[in-house]
Amino acid sequence: MIQPERIQVLNSRKLNKGRYVLYWMQQSQRSEYNHALEYAIDNANELSVPVVVYFGLTDSYPDANERHYEFMLEGLREIKDALSERGIQLVVQHCSPEEGVPGMARNASLIVADRGYLKHQVLWRDIVAQKVECPVVQVESDLIVPVEAASPKEEFTAGTFRPKINKQLSHYLKPLKERFPKKDSLNLQFGSFELLTDKLDIDKSVSPVNWIKGGTSEAKRRLDVFIEQKLGYFDDLRNDPSKDLVSHLSPYLHFGQVSSLYIALIVGACDSSGKEAFLEELIVRRELCMNFIHYNQSYDSFDSLPMWAKKTLLGHMQDHREYLYSPEELENANTHDEYWNAAQKEMVLRGKMHGYMRMYWGKKILEWSADPREAYRTACMLNNKYSLDGRDPASYTGVAWCFGKHDRAWKEREIFGKVRYMNNRGLERKFDIAQYVKKVSAKNF
Repeated sequence: MIQPERIQVLNSRKLNKGRYVLYWMQQSQRSEYNHALEYAIDNANELSVPVVVYFGLTDSYPDANERHYEFMLEGLREIKDALSERGIQLVVQHCSPEEGVPGMARNASLIVADRGYLKHQVLWRDIVAQKVECPVVQVESDLIVPVEAASPKEEFTAGTFRPKINKQLSHYLKPLKERFPKKDSLNLQFGSFELLTDKLDIDKSVSPVNWIKGGTSEAKRRLDVFIEQKLGYFDDLRNDPSKDLVSHLSPYLHFGQVSSLYIALIVGACDSSGKEAFLEELIVRRELCMNFIHYNQSYDSFDSLPMWAKKTLLGHMQDHREYLYSPEELENANTHDEYWNAAQKEMVLRGKMHGYMRMYWGKKILEWSADPREAYRTACMLNNKYSLDGRDPASYTGVAWCFGKHDRAWKEREIFGKVRYMNNRGLERKFDIAQYVKKVSAKNF
């Protein structure tokens, strides 16, 4: 059963007598554990028509470059084959989706869309819902608990959000049954686009990485490895950057190549001491990020911060800073701090940064910038440009946390005011941070 809270009708058009039900895939880029896809199949079977899946591949996705596109295309190639085995055709068009969907809609009885939370994703769905002459139904498949069901407002901290979402988990933590269409769409004629980055007019200044590959099967393999080799240590050692005890699932979650519900059900069934800590990160912390993005339209700027954080940071703008670095110096890891440089290099080289180091990284950008608003822009720019899991609600929230979001006021100090402070001595006290620097320098990922 697909919970009705996941389903939102985006316009008031009447059902068309079309040739197919169109599932517009954009955020949930997978063929399994996808509520939007299964909802489309249910409706197609009721109407005795096939399902066609559409993906609009735009050259101008905000802040995306070849690194991001290659990872995404690896997943789309796998989706195409997996859908075909279920009698469903994937149509990829080389255009922005809000431009391509209306053309596909002319022969559609109904459009089913998955849900994205970033401003351009919301705008795309609004534009399509206005343009087309058939119903557009949005189905939440990116979250375990739909964002409005979890909370009707922006939450202050994980502490205020946790009890609200936890009391609803029993309703939503349910396996999703896979459906099969009664009619296949494989013989319908559509133009096809070859899923290669050299066919795209995109930013190629940031190269793909080779240590991680996109796609649902690879996400599931990494989940299996994590459960077998790392989950038992996760509670105690996940924050240690000198060790590799994290799941590396965030890029797959960002592109929707794996379902957070699927992960939660698999991990929840494990007998491991680390599962509660992992599920806290996956459910409470990740879905708090969606809460922030959904209810705060300034999520990508300094203006998103709580008033106390903005006031204290702006009030300390004139404080003396021992070091000041330009965005270019930061991008090139040209600072005096070898720990920070290692974190930046890890992100540039690997497309991913250890989560604890990302906190330290963001705090130091704030400390080494003349204006906290400039620091916020720089942190977002660098994270979006190099991280495979950048341009995501979780990464925007991670940047905001470094500036006081979802945190409390601390003892006042220079530059940071009442925002939490981090320093290199904390890294040295808690971890073998020299080993982390050595790993990055040797590119031993």
